[in-house]
Amino acid sequence: MSGFTLANLLEVEDSALESRFARGALETEQVGLSYQRLAPGSRMPFAHHHRLQEEVYVILGGGGRAKLDDEIVELRPLDALRVSPEVTRAFEAGPEGLELLAFGPGTGGTQDAEVVPGWWSD
Repeated sequence: MSGFTLANLLEVEDSALESRFARGALETEQVGLSYQRLAPGSRMPFAHHHRLQEEVYVILGGGGRAKLDDEIVELRPLDALRVSPEVTRAFEAGPEGLELLAFGPGTGGTQDAEVVPGWWSD
């Protein structure tokens, strides 16, 4: 393995909901990174939380909202949102869609996450 790795996030496989998880493509050992895009007015159909991973979400474009346990926060470009591992979270895109990067330590990989279906209901 080289001392550096370059990967274009649009070329990383789209795994679901226009989410691209770049850990494998970047060959990272201690950092998780994903690019996520939600269509205008759409919501993630599930939420998740972690046992160990703290995450930071950086809004690249558009806007929307995040549901964090029982609180809802508005999101706009270049907002950075830190979320503790135990907080259940899901995102909703505004009228322009929502584009974000998610960063975390990658501790435990996807096995650290617990998915919560039907989290965001009106």
